[in-house]
Amino acid sequence: MAAKVKVASDWLAGCAGCHMSLLDMDERILKLLEVAELRSTPITDLKHPDAGGVDVGILEGCVNNSANEAVCRQMRSRCKVLIALGDCAVFGGVPTMRNACSSAAALQRAYVETESTVNGSIPQHAEIAVMQDARAIDQVVQVDVNIPGCPPSADAIFYVLTELAAGRKPVLKGKLLDWH
Repeated sequence: MAAKVKVASDWLAGCAGCHMSLLDMDERILKLLEVAELRSTPITDLKHPDAGGVDVGILEGCVNNSANEAVCRQMRSRCKVLIALGDCAVFGGVPTMRNACSSAAALQRAYVETESTVNGSIPQHAEIAVMQDARAIDQVVQVDVNIPGCPPSADAIFYVLTELAAGRKPVLKGKLLDWH
């Protein structure tokens, strides 16, 4: 029996809808697990891709701050094939709307000026991520496969993962590019 393809996933700045779409594969997840091993995900105990590497890395969401950038760079360095999953990962998506104003203005509005804030201040600490302009993943690291959609369909995700597990480069076209 051939070794299973090792898969790791993580999410950046986004809504987690793409991981929900991954779960929408329903019973096909069992079929996928016959050829793939999920090593780390945001919804499992293992949170980081194996230090020794994985075959496929999946990132959803865009790069929005220094912590997202670190996760993105680590995933790229630890996987052979990197998938950008969903419109935020592929194009930057809704989070890029914040780029219309400066980071300082966004922080001021969020922490000081909101109607529900009383005596607000912008938190600052060495362990707090530094806000950046929101960017698609390929603006930070090389991406090998893009799966667009908001969220992408479970069919498209299943197709891409099974193609990669079979050693083929997936080509998304036609109905696989439809999303809900």
